[in-house]
Amino acid sequence: MSIANVIALIGGIALFLFGMQLMGDGLKKVAGNKLELVLWKLSGTPIKGILLGTVVTAVVQSSSATSAMVVGFVNSALMTVAQSIPIVMGANIGTSVTGWLLCLSALGKSGGLVSLLSTSTISAVVAFIGIIWLMFSKKEVKKHIGGIMLGFAVLMYGMEAMSGAVAPLKESENFRSMLTMFDNPLLGILVGILITALLQSNSASVGILQAISVTGAVSYAAAFPMIMGMGIGASVPVLLSAVGASRDGKRTSLIYLLINVFGAVVCTLLFYGANALLHFSFMQGDVPIGVIGIASVNTLYRIVAIILLLPFIKYLERFTNFLLKHSPEEEKEESSKEAMPVVQLEERFLENPVLALTQSKEAMCSMADLTQENLFLSFDLIGQYDEAVAKQVIEAEDAVDHYEDKLGTYLVKVTGKALNHAETLECSLYLHTVADFERISDHSVNIQEAAHEIYEKKVRFSGGAQDELHVLERAIRKIVTITFDAFRQGDLALAAHVEPLEELIDSLCQSAKLNHVARLQAQVCTLQQGFVFNDLLSNFERVADHCSNIAVALVELHADSFDTHEYLNNIKSHQNDDFVRMYEEYSKEFEFLE
Repeated sequence: MSIANVIALIGGIALFLFGMQLMGDGLKKVAGNKLELVLWKLSGTPIKGILLGTVVTAVVQSSSATSAMVVGFVNSALMTVAQSIPIVMGANIGTSVTGWLLCLSALGKSGGLVSLLSTSTISAVVAFIGIIWLMFSKKEVKKHIGGIMLGFAVLMYGMEAMSGAVAPLKESENFRSMLTMFDNPLLGILVGILITALLQSNSASVGILQAISVTGAVSYAAAFPMIMGMGIGASVPVLLSAVGASRDGKRTSLIYLLINVFGAVVCTLLFYGANALLHFSFMQGDVPIGVIGIASVNTLYRIVAIILLLPFIKYLERFTNFLLKHSPEEEKEESSKEAMPVVQLEERFLENPVLALTQSKEAMCSMADLTQENLFLSFDLIGQYDEAVAKQVIEAEDAVDHYEDKLGTYLVKVTGKALNHAETLECSLYLHTVADFERISDHSVNIQEAAHEIYEKKVRFSGGAQDELHVLERAIRKIVTITFDAFRQGDLALAAHVEPLEELIDSLCQSAKLNHVARLQAQVCTLQQGFVFNDLLSNFERVADHCSNIAVALVELHADSFDTHEYLNNIKSHQNDDFVRMYEEYSKEFEFLE
């Protein structure tokens, strides 16, 4: 084999890998970049997880990429280790799809009309259509499909270049004798591991083996152990992706390795044991395997291995837990997380804006839950102060502050990525509202401090003041519940209820202040009562304002604009019949006693 052939082989491998990447990227874009979300949301049962893992890997053309994605899910606590195992199993099956695509290179070898189906012809036609769509189509989907077609053409040209580079080896007895060494299962597995560990791609390793098989020098006896080793070698990039991950993230990456190691061990024992008894004809001598044979063996081996390991999913999880135990410090940290859970925002998802924003929404909803619970706890302290509850309010506020810091930093990083228009608006919504959630929690602490002052100074409000506080508290509970539910569900109809109620709360607060001045003048209430009473009213009013900010941002997101002032001016002009109707309904529900 000459230097020119070696260079041609290296060039073919480069084209092959580049074509795979182009195809995978294009397929992900056509799918709307939602594959990861599907993987996360729908992996409910083992069978479903395996099927999803298979489909997603067939699309992204890389089991390592799918498994690295799953490591990210587990690391950010969006998925458990147990849920990740079936997906990793499916990824092992899905990676064999590329081998079947490469079987097209076996077409057109017999001449005649069939030659029109040769690799060169198919690749040329696909490349021509692909470049036209990519360069001249105005539709994004067609552009992405054009990218897929170009990726396929480059992939096939790479395969043809590799096959052409190794073609002279067909006549080399030394090459044939070298490949017979791989008939030894252990040696074949080790070579397969080495090749895939270097290329960082199982599909590429199998593709190279298929390219070499056109020489007729690759036998079934040599191919089978190499294919098993290639599966093990593909775990290297997955293990690398877990560097810096949590303990569970590392466990998930280890799962990928264990599935392939155990699969190889079990299949080796069963297959070679059966061969010793039955003497399979294709394993005798140097029976060549061919391109289609390699694709068949690769897929069949992976399916059989997963079927054999499927009943042992829970034991795989226990074994990884045994191998990677939590340290005492990590157990303490886990306990603290359970006491005050904080969602970890996974840096690995920043390259996928859809997934990063979905994770941000999950964190925002958790922050909203904590904020709402904290505010309502602070209400309970008014007139019935409890030190333990007050401490809980303060600790929850610290957790909400932590949410704001992490979300703000993470969302700024997301804005630095290539976002489409909808993703930009969604990111803007979260950046606009995260501070409002945090400020509502701040007011929880302010209300707690006012409640402490009432308790310490033994402040007793008059009947009228108590009634007004009670009505306002009910109105605040209502507006917070409506606002937070609208945000969680993205419900615009619900969000439309916020502004009328906010207007009413402002009016009630002003009336309560005027009423309190009248009570002071009549000496029904004291000046000391007035200070803490006004503090509570100010906090109620500010909470309602922040609810208005959240609802307006939500409505404006779906209205494709953030012109907040124009929106508020329109609805506050009272020209809106729905606004007037809802304001009147809330006025009847929340009114002061005479």
